Amino acid sequence: MWIRILLTMTLLAAVARGQGNSIQYEMANLREDMRGLVQRVGELTMRVEQLERENAALRSGAENAAQAYVTVAQLNDAVADLNRIVKASKGDIMKEVNQKLTALAKQTNAAVESVAKGVAQRATVQTTFSDNYSQEGTSYTVQKGDTISSIAQKTGARTQDIINANKIGDPSRLQVGQTLFIPSAK
Repeated sequence: MWIRILLTMTLLAAVARGQGNSIQYEMANLREDMRGLVQRVGELTMRVEQLERENAALRSGAENAAQAYVTVAQLNDAVADLNRIVKASKGDIMKEVNQKLTALAKQTNAAVESVAKGVAQRATVQTTFSDNYSQEGTSYTVQKGDTISSIAQKTGARTQDIINANKIGDPSRLQVGQTLFIPSAK
């Protein structure tokens, strides 16, 4: 509308000056200016439409985001529900833990008693040894299945002399490959 007013004022000014050719020239300039303005308005209209589409997309995204997030009240309700569940199951868990600990304690006590019985039934370990054996003799390598008494029979030595010469505290613990000093018979 303001363009029409501007055009009308320009025409009136040209007529008032009495310039015929000048009016045609001014009219051509006005038409060109009008085309430029129309083109610019078209560009602005397209930009406005583009902005409206982007705005609609942003609104849609904001609505989706609002649906994706929970409120503080919803979060508090969920935490309260979890607390109720934990309190309800806490007693059950404690009972189960107590039962398992009791069973474990019984197994441990049984194992300790078994070890204690085994220690009580073991032969006493000799800790003092006599030097009353022959200082001359031979060496013998323990074979699978050997015992002190079987070695004594094979070599003709006394069992106690073999024990004393080799300072064997527990004769039942010979090891295959172990080398023993076998004192000569006196």
